Amino acid sequence: MSFKPQTGGRRGASRQFSKSTHDKKTKEKKQRAAGKYFEEQPEVTQKEVVQKTIASLNRLGNQVFALSPFNQYYDDWLVTLRQIVSEFESSAVIEVDEQFTKERMQIFLDVEAALAEKRLQESTISEEAKELADNNHLLVETDKEYADKTRELSNKRNSEIQRLTNKIGDCEKDIAAQEQIKISFFKPMAKKRATEKLAQTRQELKSAKNELEVALQTFIVEQEKMHDNYEKKKQEITTKVEELQSELEKLEIDTSVEARQAACNALSNSITALQNRAPKTS
Repeated sequence: MSFKPQTGGRRGASRQFSKSTHDKKTKEKKQRAAGKYFEEQPEVTQKEVVQKTIASLNRLGNQVFALSPFNQYYDDWLVTLRQIVSEFESSAVIEVDEQFTKERMQIFLDVEAALAEKRLQESTISEEAKELADNNHLLVETDKEYADKTRELSNKRNSEIQRLTNKIGDCEKDIAAQEQIKISFFKPMAKKRATEKLAQTRQELKSAKNELEVALQTFIVEQEKMHDNYEKKKQEITTKVEELQSELEKLEIDTSVEARQAACNALSNSITALQNRAPKTS
């Protein structure tokens, strides 16, 4: 009986040892490369962090929202603002103090209050639009009412003037006829009655003419009063319409820019002041 040498097991062990050694060397190379890369990373300075933060604040402060309602962007904008400030405060080279913390808190309170007010203003847009439509309708109704009253007054004036004109004409005809009768009368008593009647008719003519003159003046005064009332009412409605149009136009423009810019500028100033207060390093 003969025995064959078992060389397969040794070859397998050799291959496993070679693979393990190779993997170990590869891992060590990677670790050394990672360590070298980590060591070569440039250290961020306080000045660079400050400059980066202020640049981000400037971009955010100059952001203009394009479409109304603009309040739909407010929450995201505030989140971005907090992220910028949070990244600044969490930097290893930045050490905030109590003064900066108080200023930052107040700035956020101010801008949140300003945006809340803007949000409330935008919520009234539908109410103001309805009020504008109502006032425009009222303006049309006021014009129609004035036209109707003017036509009614004109018809009344024409009717009254026609009545008095006819009365004056009748008196003038009676006077002409009575003068002829007066001349033809020879009896004293008849002549006296004719004279008295003629005097009465002349008085009626004078009264009719005075009444016509008074009527004309009355209609003129009434027309002027009605016109003044119309103009006053129309002016009040027109002023209200213009105010509502102006308010609605403002709501179509992003009016929150000023408040948001002010907040970003205030934060930039606080960051700069914090940097100036920080101890200088050689």
